[in-house]
Amino acid sequence: MTYIKPTFRHPALPKNKISFAKADYEGAISTLCAGCGHDSISGSIVQACYEMSIEPHKLAKISGIGCSSKTPTYFLSNSHGFNSVHGRMPSVTTGANMANRDLIYLGVSGDGDTASIGMGQFVHAIRRNLNMVYIVMNNGCYGLTKGQDSATADFGSVSKPGSVNQFQAIDLVGMALELNATFVARSFSGDKTQLIPLIKAAMSHPGFAFIDVISPCVTFNNNKGSTKSYDFVRDHIEATSVLDFVPQKDEITVSYEEGNSATVPLHDGSLIELRKLSPEWNPTDRYSAFVRLQKAKMKGEILTGLLYIDPESTELHDLMGTTDVPLNTLREAELCPGNATLESINQNFR
Repeated sequence: MTYIKPTFRHPALPKNKISFAKADYEGAISTLCAGCGHDSISGSIVQACYEMSIEPHKLAKISGIGCSSKTPTYFLSNSHGFNSVHGRMPSVTTGANMANRDLIYLGVSGDGDTASIGMGQFVHAIRRNLNMVYIVMNNGCYGLTKGQDSATADFGSVSKPGSVNQFQAIDLVGMALELNATFVARSFSGDKTQLIPLIKAAMSHPGFAFIDVISPCVTFNNNKGSTKSYDFVRDHIEATSVLDFVPQKDEITVSYEEGNSATVPLHDGSLIELRKLSPEWNPTDRYSAFVRLQKAKMKGEILTGLLYIDPESTELHDLMGTTDVPLNTLREAELCPGNATLESINQNFR
């Protein structure tokens, strides 16, 4: 068996606006278990970047440790990439982002990588409103170390060996809402129709965009009794809305009947269109998201879709008033403006 992907591509493959084929956004052949939900998420990332005509060299993919953190190898092979240590993806992303704000930052993590050793880093990336997409591939177990329950395993969920989880789960979506994340969503790896528009919207959001993706582990956590299995999720999933991502185009106008949809403008001029299923749902109202999430929990449902978005989000660079260009492009004139400028700065502290 070979893990080398053929480089030949049919010359008639369709191209996007920047003349890239979908294959140009792919990576190496996956070595994850056949049927792993993580591979479906990788496929959704590939499709989203292809449809958005993202230049691969303008995206940085950063991960930690775990099955989920292996996936950047399997998509966007022509992009920047850094595989950090366990739980440290957010701080590495913060450093890279502060040095170069011109890139799209895509952080990939898992439930173990985020909800345990990386919890502190996750929390502070949210509170700083770091301009990044943070995807958690959530399977409720440690797949690389034989399937022990992770901190997101639901109370009462039964593992493959038959043990029952006696601890309450950490709900990363609820935590993100509590910490005032400006974009919060949840999806299912097997629902690309929902996941792809969510990824596209997250990449266009100016600030911290969090997507928790339920991604069943077919080897250790897809058994009867597991609340992260394919069967359980499909039986209990409830979508808040049918999603589509509408990029800005001057020639296109869209109108919807009152009460059936909500169009949320993003700062770059793009739009995300929400078809509402529930009259009490408002994706720009954080309290509405809290209430809907709690109602779903009480019913044993897994709520998916865009749960909350802040259309007035201000990302970290704008909050701190940093330079508009990458740090490596600054020259001596900008870095050493002279004694007069230094004296003026010092006067402000006297």
